[in-house]
Amino acid sequence: MASAGSDRRGESADVLIIGAGASGSLAAKHLSENGFKVVCLDQGPWVDNKEFAGARPEWELMAQKRWHPNPNVRDLENDYPVDTSESDVNPLMYNAVGGSTILWAAHWQRFMPSDFRVKTLDGVADDWPFTYEELEPFYEQAEEEIGVSGLAGDPAFPPGKPLPLPPLPIGKIGMKAAEGMNKLGWHWWPGPNAIPSKSYRGRNACVRRGTCLTGCPEGAKASMDLVYWPASLKNGVKLITGARVKEVLVNDRGLATGAVYIDRQGRERTQKAGIVIVCANGIGTPRLLLLSTSKRFPNGLANSSGLVGKRLMMHPYAAVTGVFEEPLESWLGPAGQTIQSMQFYETDKSRGFVRGAKWQVMPSGGPLGMRAAYGGRPLEEAWGANLHRNTKRVFGHAFEWGIIAEDLPEESNRVVLDPKLTDSDGIPAPKLIYKNSENTKKLIDFHLARAQEAMKAAGAVSMTITPLMRDCGWHLMGTARMGEDPASSVIDQWGKAHDVPNLFIYDGSTFVTSSGFNPTGTICAVALRCVKHLIANRRDQEIAA
Repeated sequence: MASAGSDRRGESADVLIIGAGASGSLAAKHLSENGFKVVCLDQGPWVDNKEFAGARPEWELMAQKRWHPNPNVRDLENDYPVDTSESDVNPLMYNAVGGSTILWAAHWQRFMPSDFRVKTLDGVADDWPFTYEELEPFYEQAEEEIGVSGLAGDPAFPPGKPLPLPPLPIGKIGMKAAEGMNKLGWHWWPGPNAIPSKSYRGRNACVRRGTCLTGCPEGAKASMDLVYWPASLKNGVKLITGARVKEVLVNDRGLATGAVYIDRQGRERTQKAGIVIVCANGIGTPRLLLLSTSKRFPNGLANSSGLVGKRLMMHPYAAVTGVFEEPLESWLGPAGQTIQSMQFYETDKSRGFVRGAKWQVMPSGGPLGMRAAYGGRPLEEAWGANLHRNTKRVFGHAFEWGIIAEDLPEESNRVVLDPKLTDSDGIPAPKLIYKNSENTKKLIDFHLARAQEAMKAAGAVSMTITPLMRDCGWHLMGTARMGEDPASSVIDQWGKAHDVPNLFIYDGSTFVTSSGFNPTGTICAVALRCVKHLIANRRDQEIAA
């Protein structure tokens, strides 16, 4: 379905998109159906869902390496290494057509209205340059395109249009967790997921295999290769896979003219374009901008503010896993969320910190459970007779209350270019410098205590506490933030770089704050808002000749 990576010398696109993940895939589809000539570069391959191991006996073993979400563990040719020696959290991502949605759990969340007004409400961070109400129609359109399953009427959110598909079953684990929440009088609601509860636009209904985090062999989960790329290719988008971009080019007028990339034969190629849109995630985007230096941009492209790479937010993740006497079928999917809670989401300053966290119930998985993420137990507990005894006790009898902690934007948390580490093409790799703040630590401690109360109320006979999961950095945000002031932001509210009028950024690096929610729904809504503005204003858009 995808081109192998050759280009025609001198052939220019109207728009070059770098990255075929959530935002890049969405942008390619909308631009191409509105008459733009689009080329999209992605360093990963096209992955056939027949490659996923979820329907095979070796599934849990394959999850430890080939389908591990940490690129430093997975170490495929299409990955680049990330120096995490100074980070509390490992980044999780996947390079392919569809990006990290290949391996995501497909939690679909809108941000709360308060998330766009953090400075106004809580006196920290900054407000977004638009409101929830302005973004709402784009949430609705994205949900329709992607096929989100969920139940309308959640009292934690403003009233709105029902989701296009009915909710997935919450199962025995959802029912058991809800019992505990009801006893405490705490909020819960069936969790929305970008997983179809019935067949939708060519995708199959979820069969609840529970292997979402290693790719969906059923072709059900809303990975963007399935959602957007069939239409984009039909519309004439040129998709070049195996293309590792090393630099965005600019001319003497300071306009982006295209990009230089290396194909899988090691050849350096150039793709020209009138407009460039970067969608390489909250690590890949600042890395590429910092790599793209010139006389006009000695400190990196679009970096006059000095904020490219800074204010990295990754949502530190904590969890309480409860074990119950009764069987709960807790291997069943979705491996996303069954129910969620916003009981402690909004700021209550009497707690000693600001902001909050969203909770979700997730299954405990197969016999190996989540050992890759929750490792570190003593060897005697994970070997021999104890392994069999613990597996019998836990398998099918446990679930997790996961806690997504909002972390605030801090300039000390950042992405830089590593002075020594490179990828397989010799391009400098990114290095993360990321530490949890005191506010984050207090927030996590509070939520862990409340989650233990919820487990106890539900009848858990034992609990395991994970104060911070090292492999939790799915949510990569904030490193090229939007805003109206060029001195304190990289792009404007429409994704346009302040310094380069035909360079756009649409991915999670644009986020002003992180919220306590999974960001993909908001990435898609913001990208949709931005690309529709670009389309509507195409006649006034400055382009490279």
